[in-house]
Amino acid sequence: MHAHLAARLRAALAGVLAAGFGITVGQLVAAVTRPAAGPLVAVGGAVIDATPTTVKEFAVRELGTNDKPALLTGIAVVLGLLAALIGVLGSRWRPAVPAGSCVLAVIGAVAAWSRPDASWFDAIPAVLAAALAGVTLRWLLTRTPLARTTGVHVDRRRFLRAAALVATGAVVAQGGAEAIGQARRRGAARTRQAIRLPAPADPAPPLPAQIAPGFVTGNLYRVDTALTVPRIDPHTWRLRIHGMVDREITFSFADLLKQPLIERYITLNCVSNEVGGPYVGTPRWLGVPLGPLLHSARIKDGADQILARSVDGMSIGTPLATALDGRDTILAVGMNGEPLPLEHGFPVRMLTPGLYGYAGACKWLTDIEITRFVDTTAYWVARGWAREGTVKTASRIDRPAPFARLAAGNVTVAGVAWAQRRGIAAVEVSIDGSAWRHAELQPTPSIDTWVQWRYIWHATPGPHSIAVRATDTAGAVQPQTRATPFPDGATGWHTTTVTVAP
Repeated sequence: MHAHLAARLRAALAGVLAAGFGITVGQLVAAVTRPAAGPLVAVGGAVIDATPTTVKEFAVRELGTNDKPALLTGIAVVLGLLAALIGVLGSRWRPAVPAGSCVLAVIGAVAAWSRPDASWFDAIPAVLAAALAGVTLRWLLTRTPLARTTGVHVDRRRFLRAAALVATGAVVAQGGAEAIGQARRRGAARTRQAIRLPAPADPAPPLPAQIAPGFVTGNLYRVDTALTVPRIDPHTWRLRIHGMVDREITFSFADLLKQPLIERYITLNCVSNEVGGPYVGTPRWLGVPLGPLLHSARIKDGADQILARSVDGMSIGTPLATALDGRDTILAVGMNGEPLPLEHGFPVRMLTPGLYGYAGACKWLTDIEITRFVDTTAYWVARGWAREGTVKTASRIDRPAPFARLAAGNVTVAGVAWAQRRGIAAVEVSIDGSAWRHAELQPTPSIDTWVQWRYIWHATPGPHSIAVRATDTAGAVQPQTRATPFPDGATGWHTTTVTVAP
């Protein structure tokens, strides 16, 4: 009985090792050709597309920026279990090995082909990985002893030597993929650093002197579906404007830099942001106004949607009116005085003040189609999110931190509030459910940014709850009722709990 169990465990290990070797070689091939076609990345992208919105929101809420590593780890674990099962079945019935390899090859190929930007070539790494895993598993199984009383020790040594060889091959292949990936990242970073952005024709107004540190966001949040950050050569990058226009236009990156650039402080929000959450920030952006570019294409009557697409196939649907109503909707090429960071859309991203990112801020932009909402549905809207994506009035407490222990006396309660395109008229603070007290608002450069606020609280000993709410210039008070981000943004008052020492 013990020998039987040991043999099955070795067969399972053989399956895991073979799958690991196949996948790492597939990743190595993808690193040379196109990183997004790697087996794990392709399957991960397909899983993201198929995942219900509620599950995605849970992942973003609970895991934050670790959601992508967690997804890839989960896929690797599931694949390892499947490989172990195929190994055990194959040790008893050899046809299970090619059958399992074929199933995994089909899954990988379909996942690769399901990507919006896929070509037939993208299936090669996954198919190669599955085939190589099958051949390797078959070879390992010939060195895996079945339960018997003779020759077990000799066969076990043969298996261990073979397993060590396969494991070494997997490590080498993964190391090669990592080295190529690092070289690509260094090359992309050097290309980005070599760009010299022109001075804006219309600079951002100076920030008021009273603004406190932290108004400008340096490390902007990142929430997207890209498992690998696209590496785009700005010299070959092109933007096509087409669809319901009389004149199709194509721009190179150099063409955009020759346009009159504007510089603006604009707050960007993710619709997945929970009440009081971190997915909001205010960088200083540099970009080309989109409206004049669209006017030059001569938009046809009846169009009402800008369908922006990224190089990885993501589509973002934006109301056409938001590029033509006078707001600073831009094709951003710079952030905080530098070219866009790679993970935030380099070389060009779209930015629409007053809309959540999913409805107006396409990263790694490469295509703009002028169309109609009734004819074409963007990625997130197809998954149940609201079409318009207008930012809701919101506020957040940044100081004191949750569960902070404070000294009695005057305590500064401070944070930010936002209602882009409307502006904040008032922020109020309530301590332990008492009457609302007006906070002091700091100056702000425009209605497209958040506003800093502060309130001096005379803190008394004991536990306390602090709540905040904002009112926009249209008179709308931030609602108390809590609502999840889906389908059009979270609502509710942000509260925090602190303890004041005697």
